[in-house]
Amino acid sequence: MKTRSVAVALTVLALAAALAACSPTTPGASGGSPSATGSGAASATTTPSSGKGGSPTPTPTSTPVALPKDCTAILSADVRSQLGDIPLNSPAFGPSGVQSDGSLICIWADPKADTTRITTTISRKARGEALDMLNGLVKIEGYSCYTPDKGTRCEKEWPDPTYPVTDGRTLFWRDDVLIDTRYSNLAPTGYTSSIVASVFP
Repeated sequence: MKTRSVAVALTVLALAAALAACSPTTPGASGGSPSATGSGAASATTTPSSGKGGSPTPTPTSTPVALPKDCTAILSADVRSQLGDIPLNSPAFGPSGVQSDGSLICIWADPKADTTRITTTISRKARGEALDMLNGLVKIEGYSCYTPDKGTRCEKEWPDPTYPVTDGRTLFWRDDVLIDTRYSNLAPTGYTSSIVASVFP
């Protein structure tokens, strides 16, 4: 999940691909970049409702992606080894684990440390809402986006305002699932990719 500096031209191409992936597809279009909707996204067909005055009803045609329930199971052995003995989900950092809405919050951090932590929230996020959010991060905050693993990934790093360390955020959206990770001085190699592989096997 380490962000690399990207040349201006490459950034423009990656951004164009990301935004195109998030945009509604044109009927009859073929080829191009993988859609941010993902191949396993639940599509909808319009079927008239019964009775007068009813509106069309969207009918899901595939099963939604299941949200994970275990913070350690979503990481590969290599990523877990990089986290070492850093505590997971200490009560000192507030709510964590499976939430009432089914989302999962994973906080790797030592309450005794001033910094060095990584927090990931995996939740459901509809396509339109995700598009608005990611576009906002690109336009307003200068995030870089690209389209790996049939989804859209946006990321940015910056100097911590208090400590001489690097902070950052990485987001990955696919099939109405958002993996949102914020970190400070703790960015295990392959962290986000490991979670993506677990959620979308």
